[in-house]
Amino acid sequence: MSGYQWRKSSYSANSSNCVNVAADDDGIALRESDDPDVVLITRPAVLRAFIRGAKAGAFDRIREGGA
Repeated sequence: MSGYQWRKSSYSANSSNCVNVAADDDGIALRESDDPDVVLITRPAVLRAFIRGAKAGAFDRIREGGA
């Protein structure tokens, strides 16, 4: 974990709450700047699918009158 070359997300540029990203042969690592000892490791294809779903609203709360 300490060998990662962490980068701050460009979406966190003006915030103190930052998402850090790193990559190596094992996959993509993500962590929150407030709790850097907790690291999520995933594969690029899984992260792409998650981001696509989040952008599409797949994880939004069910809206009033929605399915």
